[in-house]
Amino acid sequence: MFSFPDLLKFYRDHLATDVMPFWIPCIDWEHGGINNCVADDGTVLSTDKFIWSQSRALWTFSALYNHDGNPEWLRIADSLAAYLLRVQPPKGELWPFILHQDGSVAEPAMSIYVDGFTIYGLTEYVRATGNQEALELAVQIYEQTSPLLNDHSKLQTQPHPIPDGLQAHGPNMSYALFYHELGLTAKDERIIGRAHELAEIVMTQHVKPADKLLYEMVRPGGELVDSDAGNTFLPGHAIECMWFMFHVYGHHGDQARIDLALEVMRWHLEKGWDEKYGGLYLACHAKGGAAVWHQPEAKVWWPATEALYGLLKAFQVSGQDWCMDWYWRIHEHTFRNFPNRAHGEWHHYLDRQGNVQPNIIEKLAVKDPFHLPRALIFSIKVLEDLCGVEE
Repeated sequence: MFSFPDLLKFYRDHLATDVMPFWIPCIDWEHGGINNCVADDGTVLSTDKFIWSQSRALWTFSALYNHDGNPEWLRIADSLAAYLLRVQPPKGELWPFILHQDGSVAEPAMSIYVDGFTIYGLTEYVRATGNQEALELAVQIYEQTSPLLNDHSKLQTQPHPIPDGLQAHGPNMSYALFYHELGLTAKDERIIGRAHELAEIVMTQHVKPADKLLYEMVRPGGELVDSDAGNTFLPGHAIECMWFMFHVYGHHGDQARIDLALEVMRWHLEKGWDEKYGGLYLACHAKGGAAVWHQPEAKVWWPATEALYGLLKAFQVSGQDWCMDWYWRIHEHTFRNFPNRAHGEWHHYLDRQGNVQPNIIEKLAVKDPFHLPRALIFSIKVLEDLCGVEE
């Protein structure tokens, strides 16, 4: 167990030495963007580019520059932003899922998350540069996507489609954060207000205090559905969402919502932890049945990263001891199992016992610099605050 200063040093070193060097050779300086179909040893398996990975990489390199001012991060962010601005779809159309190296469409629009991550990446880039073209594009995407979130029956959310008649947690939680950050950057109270509306949908319709659960799928309005899909919950998704809520409701000064978010985070740590092998299950079923998700017993990198930052943030906002008790349990399992000590970065997928597995979602090994570096960047900021480090 580290002291906060030691943990701060550990995270700074891990980000700078073990994580980001993996990604530098993946930048496609010739064609634009970043190669995101890569093996754990860094081998490029395909030059097709997933657009949400391009936007997530833009967020990361922009955030790195915003944090430490290294001009090399900005040089990469500039190249990624230029790529997105060049390949953007015609106004009024949603962003395609995958592009070939030459910019032609490999897979058309099939996920609202692509557009959301593009807002998120462009917003962080605007914070780094003040680029007005990027800001205008982000606001344009807001205008296109906001009405779509009102009707989940027509919402495309690959790789996890929404079952007929249900409302999904994922789009509401994600766009609550995306819009909130855009609204703050654009100084647009209308966008900030829309983010708050989506956060309220999560906290009043998907969160069920009587069950101590956040359900992934409910009927529009919040009615529960007694089906396998209706009983499915994702511990990592709930934990990630709750630190989103810390950011949103912290801005609005809503302590009651922050207190509820703390409880929701705690519920899902307790219900999602594998007591036998350690780590968070990817998905669980409220009544012990079969969760409707791919390989629910798998241990996946992104819930671990979200729990690491989420718990540090929870401790920062509450000072409650349980946050750090859980943090150290997650930390021990995570850093024993996920880091790729031979090549850098992390293994993304493990089985329940902690054995490395191939990518379990996509046909190719899709990997991008997002969940892990974001968690490290944000964790470093919290630890700097806890250690009294002045920026």
